Amino acid sequence: MNRTMKRWTLNETGRQNLKLTEAEIPQPGQNEVLVRVNAVALNYRDKVIIEGGMGNGMPMPFTPGSDMAGVVEAVGPGVTRFRPGDRVISSFNADWIDGKLENNAANPHYNTLGYAIQGVLAEYVVMREAWLVAAPRTLNDAQASTLVCAGLTAWFALVERGHLHAGESVLVQGTGGVAIFVLQIAKAMGAEVFITSSSDDKLAAAAALGADHGINRNKEDWVDAVYRLTHQRGIDHVVDTVGGRNFADSVRAVASHGRISLIGMMDTHDTSAPGGLLLLKSPTVQGIGVGHRRALEDLVRAVDTIALKPVIDKSFRFDELPEALNYLDKGAFGKIVIQIN
Repeated sequence: MNRTMKRWTLNETGRQNLKLTEAEIPQPGQNEVLVRVNAVALNYRDKVIIEGGMGNGMPMPFTPGSDMAGVVEAVGPGVTRFRPGDRVISSFNADWIDGKLENNAANPHYNTLGYAIQGVLAEYVVMREAWLVAAPRTLNDAQASTLVCAGLTAWFALVERGHLHAGESVLVQGTGGVAIFVLQIAKAMGAEVFITSSSDDKLAAAAALGADHGINRNKEDWVDAVYRLTHQRGIDHVVDTVGGRNFADSVRAVASHGRISLIGMMDTHDTSAPGGLLLLKSPTVQGIGVGHRRALEDLVRAVDTIALKPVIDKSFRFDELPEALNYLDKGAFGKIVIQIN
């Protein structure tokens, strides 16, 4: 094994400051694992963090990225969960193993990979063994890397917290990574799926994956379309990937005593809705900050059982991260993956 590796680093925020640098391969310490990274799935939040849109909570110099799949190269003293040769994926919320996340009400922390903790856009990473999960047997590394954030977010919203039942209706907005996982998981559970997009081509692609109803939001008010298609009943579970001003429309669309999962802040951080509708409909509103390790392990088992195959729009070489971010700007159908090894 070489003594050095390549990794993407930032010394200050701004996409123009991304540099592919060389460093010594780190060695695992107590309860740590050295992983040879084979694939990294990109998320919209990676772009936001790189561009400084989430403040300066990162350790500098900083390596971005949170969603990794690779192979255990070596283990440090005390490691019991993995051994060299094991295929693994990262766990997004580093220390959130199960149950409720302990946090500060006044100033909640964001202790995640690729933000407060160094990220994974590197040929090798050292992580605590608690931050890793065994990879699905039925997926390759590129596919497996997409489960860490987007896949788990969809699973946490629908299954872990959403308690979705067969026959219920699910609406998801857009056709990005989380949205396509919502579509796939909801259909696997027997739900009726509605999806919105501004592109007829993307709606057709979603229909090919099993979407029951596609709504082009540029051609009609998507909430009015929901009323028409559901005979005024509304949607049992709305997955809001936009937030901000869009949240009011999610409240309009949700069925009485339905559920809204707020998982995106692509509009603004100020989210509001008419109080009267909230009182009369009494929906459950849940913020989804991805999820814990145990739920990711559940998702891995489900993926292997139902043969779910993540949708990858496009893959890029390790040295093509800037091009991959430019492609992310345009709005992918599914996920974008960086192939490293």
